Amino acid sequence: MTQPKGSLPIYLQITELLVRDIAAGRLIDGERLPPEREMAQELGIAVGTLRKALSELQARGLLERIQGSGNYIHAVSDPKSLYAMFRLELLGGGGLPTADVLSVTRMAKPDDLPAFGSSAEGHRIRRLRRLSGKVAAVEEIWLDGSYVERIEPEDLSESLYLYYRTRLGLWITRAEDQVGLDHVPDFAPALFGQPIGAPVPHILRISQAQDGTRAEVSRTWFDHTVARYVARLK
Repeated sequence: MTQPKGSLPIYLQITELLVRDIAAGRLIDGERLPPEREMAQELGIAVGTLRKALSELQARGLLERIQGSGNYIHAVSDPKSLYAMFRLELLGGGGLPTADVLSVTRMAKPDDLPAFGSSAEGHRIRRLRRLSGKVAAVEEIWLDGSYVERIEPEDLSESLYLYYRTRLGLWITRAEDQVGLDHVPDFAPALFGQPIGAPVPHILRISQAQDGTRAEVSRTWFDHTVARYVARLK
């Protein structure tokens, strides 16, 4: 199977899916996972791919593998997920985030966004978000234009923060979310479950880089019949 250039490897996708299930409480501490062949069949992947994902979970301290007994969940407070700052989950919890890039455009920053960055221009990234294949949200992300001259859509990772770190040397270390109500934007594709102009929950996020500067502003409109916003406090 050929993957899009920006996609995570299959084993990491499975790892992140399981991490989010642990964070959501769908997999609990001490729970025994199904036999590997059965689990691989349910997920539609090769056993070798599953074993690689389980090894990654074990390396993160989230799995105990007992010879002759099975694989057991070891829930911890900080699962170190690539999506640790991604707050949307399926209504039943968890769900693997993926994204379809709709457009990437470098342009002047609109006046209605909070101030961020040093450039007069930004990269506007519009995406359709899915959770385990279910269309859950549309996003408009603005990255300050000073970090890179041009962004090719095919280079974008499903985790933008991973793309920022590995390609731009930019680490998003802090974010403020403002959750409210807005209307589905006119760029939302028909696949999004709510019609253009319909009232839906909305998240305005202002993100800071490792040096404390505002690097990114994003807007997310999500379908409340598919997903919920979750912030777990420690």
